[in-house]
Amino acid sequence: MSWEMIITNAQVVLRKEIFEGSIGIRDGKITGLNPTIPAPDVEIDFNGDFCIPGLVDLHTDNLEKHLLPRPGVVWPIDAAVLAHDAQMACAGVTTTLDAIRLGDAWSSDEGRRATVNVAKKIEYFKTREMLRSDHFFHIRCEISNSNVLEDFEHFAMNPLVRLVSQMDHTVGQRQFVDEKKYWSYYQGKYSLDDKMMEQMITQQKIDHLNFSEKNRAALVKRCKDIGLPLASHDDSNKSHIEMAEKEGVKISEFPTTMIAATSARDHGLKILMGAPNLILGGSHSGNVAAMELAKAGLLDILASDYVPESLLQGAFILNRVGDIPLPTAISMISSVPARMAGFNDRGEIKIGLRADLLRIRLEEDIPRIISMWRGGTEIH
Repeated sequence: MSWEMIITNAQVVLRKEIFEGSIGIRDGKITGLNPTIPAPDVEIDFNGDFCIPGLVDLHTDNLEKHLLPRPGVVWPIDAAVLAHDAQMACAGVTTTLDAIRLGDAWSSDEGRRATVNVAKKIEYFKTREMLRSDHFFHIRCEISNSNVLEDFEHFAMNPLVRLVSQMDHTVGQRQFVDEKKYWSYYQGKYSLDDKMMEQMITQQKIDHLNFSEKNRAALVKRCKDIGLPLASHDDSNKSHIEMAEKEGVKISEFPTTMIAATSARDHGLKILMGAPNLILGGSHSGNVAAMELAKAGLLDILASDYVPESLLQGAFILNRVGDIPLPTAISMISSVPARMAGFNDRGEIKIGLRADLLRIRLEEDIPRIISMWRGGTEIH
């Protein structure tokens, strides 16, 4: 049986403009903008609140925080997944790409097994319709690790994989050009003494020389054969971007310098930055600020990174502080990431697309989510 809903009196944020009016929805899809529906099953008056597309997050480490809350601690997977999902939904994310990290030098064997098992659990919960957000995978591959290609094969043919990124966190380059920042970050995260840190750094540098180049080449070829989009992580100079372009990479994820971001734009790569960087005014690693890139026209996509709530806040900050039109800012957390991950059925308010929608009320410049719909169904 067909089911109709109309949203009225809303400030509707389209991809390029805002209009005051209504949205018609039938059977989970958007059927009209300012439509005439004589007798809808449901009518909701937004009272002037914003209606924006549901958010699409290409990179969230939030699952990892719930699964591995402390060094050496693996939380029960069911509880971790459901807690993570609830937090993403509360942040307005209707489509989540869970970042699955492979080849992490700091991860235990138990952590590697948990990574595979948590992906299986997400698939299971998804088939049972137990999740509020629509979950997919962003596979993050640490190319300096000897096991990364083997681990990648657990995911290579999984239809939920929508993005693959190649990373190299070896100290002295990319994110951690400043070795002091590396020490500060990892000692704080894993509570390691100086001797353990020195041993780990020495081994990482050896692994980088032995594995990074050949693993990168093999990963690029595998992704091309399968047809998976690639992102390059922590690009810091022109040579990183030039190499990424030759490999067919589509996204420069978290470029660390203005030079790298400018080169990414020149070579046609989309530029993705973390919303926490934007809100905090800079990177925790001391790298280029997202707002600086935004004001220079060098920002295409925001991702929540390690704070789900930062995604929505970041878009409104871009509008208020960065003087970026609200439709453009909202597109950075909806339509642009959706297209880059191959989603053609969502990401904007457009006739024929899924009714993934958020009702947003601005209170003291803070965007507050009043209601949320995924596929036309209200999410609680």
